[in-house]
Amino acid sequence: MIHGDTRRFRQAAALLPPALRGPLERLDQSAQARAEELRLRAGRPPSLVLPEGERGIPGCSGPIRPQDLGMVLEVATQASAHTALSQVREGFFTLRGGHRMGICGTGVVKEGAVCNLRHISSLSLRIAHEAPGAAVPVLDRLWVGRRLANTLILSPPGWGKTTLLRDLIRLLSDGSARPALRVGVADERGELAGMWNGVPQFDIGRQTDVMDGCPKNVGLLMLLRGMNPQVLSADEITAPEDIEALELASNCGVALVCTAHAAGLEDLRRRPLYRRLLDRGIFGRVVTIRLEEGVRRYTVTPLEEGPC
Repeated sequence: MIHGDTRRFRQAAALLPPALRGPLERLDQSAQARAEELRLRAGRPPSLVLPEGERGIPGCSGPIRPQDLGMVLEVATQASAHTALSQVREGFFTLRGGHRMGICGTGVVKEGAVCNLRHISSLSLRIAHEAPGAAVPVLDRLWVGRRLANTLILSPPGWGKTTLLRDLIRLLSDGSARPALRVGVADERGELAGMWNGVPQFDIGRQTDVMDGCPKNVGLLMLLRGMNPQVLSADEITAPEDIEALELASNCGVALVCTAHAAGLEDLRRRPLYRRLLDRGIFGRVVTIRLEEGVRRYTVTPLEEGPC
């Protein structure tokens, strides 16, 4: 994760009932700025996830009760917990401010799909973070003359590829050192824009349009057909349908900026799904994120793109 000031931590804490909010607000500013998640498990004391691991919260030694979890949901969703619980197919929902509430419990299954949860057993409040300027070191290396190369960002989970992609979208949309571009974002899981009542909770740029809550391949094609984008973006390409949509968009002359889980190019090539991406020459730049003594480093590798 990439951390900054304590504003978003306080914003996340404000979503909680007073009994939990008070001890969190009394944490020192360093802990607040570095906090990644708040974990609430029935029968266990609450804990805070920091880069160095999970730890207890001073002043919160008692076990969480099932009714406490219900109260957290009521407060965090503004008394719309029932509506939120009906939207947990991905295992979480987005809250005001772009924060995410992960949820575990007993699944209610209908026609082979989880349509609701009951007997909530644990919650994870993932604190939203932005890193303005994170993409500046790589932006200039993603252009081929006056054309933005199709770009794929790689890293293992939790190393900052979504944060990097979000800032790259912002820079492209706002026209940082280049003419501003119209960017369409297929935000299936709500992680890039953090939409809340139709308003992005993250700064994703002035010329960005977001299709959230629908499958990436569907969202990409809807944006392509309806919003005339110059750039299309999606987080975590994971399915053959996603690749088909990217191929279609690339053949229409739209630049692509996406992410995938992989430690690097060799790791990517070992997987049949992603090997198809490389074999078909969809992407012309690969950005690999690596951590060196806790510092993120970016490597930009040129690839040969296929015909558009």
